[in-house]
Amino acid sequence: MRDLLLIAAYAAMGAAAAGLLGSLVLRLLRHRSVALSLAVVAVVTVAAMLAGTLSVAWAMFLSEHDLGVVTTVCAIAAVVSLAVTLILGRQVVAGSRALTAATRVLGDGGPFAAPDGAPTAELAELGRELSATSAKLAASRERERALEASRRELVAWISHDLRTPLAGLRAMTEALEDGLAEDPQRYHRQIRTEVDRLSGMVGDLFELSRIQAGVLPLSPTRMSVYDLVGDAIAGADPLAAEHGVRLVGDGVEQVPIEVDGREMTRVLMNLLANAIHRTPADGTVAVSARQDAESGSVVLSVTDGCGGIAADDLPRVFDTGWRGTGARTPPAGAGLGLAIVRGIVEAHHGRAAVHNVPGGCRFDVFLPAAPVVPVQG
Repeated sequence: MRDLLLIAAYAAMGAAAAGLLGSLVLRLLRHRSVALSLAVVAVVTVAAMLAGTLSVAWAMFLSEHDLGVVTTVCAIAAVVSLAVTLILGRQVVAGSRALTAATRVLGDGGPFAAPDGAPTAELAELGRELSATSAKLAASRERERALEASRRELVAWISHDLRTPLAGLRAMTEALEDGLAEDPQRYHRQIRTEVDRLSGMVGDLFELSRIQAGVLPLSPTRMSVYDLVGDAIAGADPLAAEHGVRLVGDGVEQVPIEVDGREMTRVLMNLLANAIHRTPADGTVAVSARQDAESGSVVLSVTDGCGGIAADDLPRVFDTGWRGTGARTPPAGAGLGLAIVRGIVEAHHGRAAVHNVPGGCRFDVFLPAAPVVPVQG
């Protein structure tokens, strides 16, 4: 037992000396190639084995012949191990360089394509992560391009909508100043109407800016969707009467929801105003509310008689500034109403959608159902 412990001690001292020296070399080469580091690891491993073996051999006082045989075997093993390590290291370095080149393309804004046949699992995992990151960056760039295009359209449309009423206001005020207005009261009423429309446009822009900045203040309260729809219908009824459109609350269930009543009323008012303006006289705008059995969401729907929306335009209905073909005159507004609808609904963790139906289209607002209040026993 004592001889065995002595042998183990000699082997441990020899291997430890080689290991400490190898650690120092690896630290000095930590900024160099992976292949070189792998070669050092192989050399250190074999050197530790060789040091431990030779230490034991010398301690056992082997003959020169036996000591030479042991040394030769260890040396050959070291050479073979080093050769294999260099081959594997070159493969790892080649895979790393291919991954670096693909990543450089990603940094330049191009798509990332992971190189085939990664030599190690770590490089393969890194390639998959970079591919996922590339997809996210591409989607982000696409959203940024869409948002920039939407902003440009919005600026163009807002400029058009502002120029026309401002020119009219200037002409009317000049006529009043010069005493050329035959009916000053009519001019005053028209000026008031244009100012109200411009104020509404500015209010919509301010609301949309808060929504896009993520600072829209919400004060959710528990209420019945029946009351919410009833208030919105009552508020939109004068506009419907003015346009000769029937406003119907069809199948409104008394489902509880937790929403900001003021903001959600604005959502319904925007949808109703949009539906009334695009429904011909003697048409019908229907409002419904129900709880979806599959998702558990509360679904508010506004169906109009606009005749439907072109399939190419359906994905853009809720975009900022979208108003459809030829909708550039009052009462089309600045095309912000539906964008505000989507922003407010998403701020409530819901979503808005639109579908064509026979004779028109249906706007659906999906909201999370209110949590069940436990009954106090």
